[in-house]
Amino acid sequence: MTTIYSWNVNGIRAVTRKGTLQGFIQAHRPDILCLQETKAQPGQADIKLDAQGYREYWNSAQKKGYSGTAIFSRIEPSSVFNDLPAAIARRYAFTDAAGRDSLDEGRLITAEYAHFYVVTVYTPNAKDDLSRLELRHRHWDPALLAHCRRLEQKKPVVLCGDLNVAHTELDLANPGPNRGKKGFTDEERSGFQSFIDAGFVDTFRLFKQGNGYYTWWSHFANSRARNIGWRIDYVLVSAALRDAVTAARIHPDILGSDHCPVSITLAV
Repeated sequence: MTTIYSWNVNGIRAVTRKGTLQGFIQAHRPDILCLQETKAQPGQADIKLDAQGYREYWNSAQKKGYSGTAIFSRIEPSSVFNDLPAAIARRYAFTDAAGRDSLDEGRLITAEYAHFYVVTVYTPNAKDDLSRLELRHRHWDPALLAHCRRLEQKKPVVLCGDLNVAHTELDLANPGPNRGKKGFTDEERSGFQSFIDAGFVDTFRLFKQGNGYYTWWSHFANSRARNIGWRIDYVLVSAALRDAVTAARIHPDILGSDHCPVSITLAV
């Protein structure tokens, strides 16, 4: 059995200073832990995970204190690489209207294991003014799908992270007033649907249906306590892994970030 957790920590230095991340790891002991929005360079967060058998793999943004992803793994991957392969990246444009290159933001790590790949992603936010929606819709989402489908030619894929989109009306507490806004535009939703159409499985929906299951809450209006949230953090798996998924969970009791962790258990 392999447990894979994903968590947008919204600043790894903050959750380590509080001891939140260390306590979470000790309590849950994930085999593979994928983090998004680390906002740090390797060595800036004093976690000492090597003593617990974890190897660390980082992809930090060129801009200090921004974005970033990491994988902490008790299982040694056979290979790890950051960002997109050149053969895929050159087919798309990743610079937005403001001249910011999303490939410089440490948003993607791919780790190869014996029976599957793990891809963790911190998808660019479309922004309040939707200035990054074009980037998302025409470039980032299609490139990520192309990357995952290319990996699938060798072995199945576990894709996890903050995808910055609520897929359906069941995935946010107030769909009506948020329709067309960042995270719930038709373009972003279709980008997610493209993964489903390609055979990827939204693992949480194998076990739970309906609304009320969220992974991110605004800091305003006591949203988390009232459970007025969005489900924008996911674990998707290739169709070949569907029957191996024995559990998929959201962990709203884990505090320390405006997001909570999500996890799956694989019978491999």
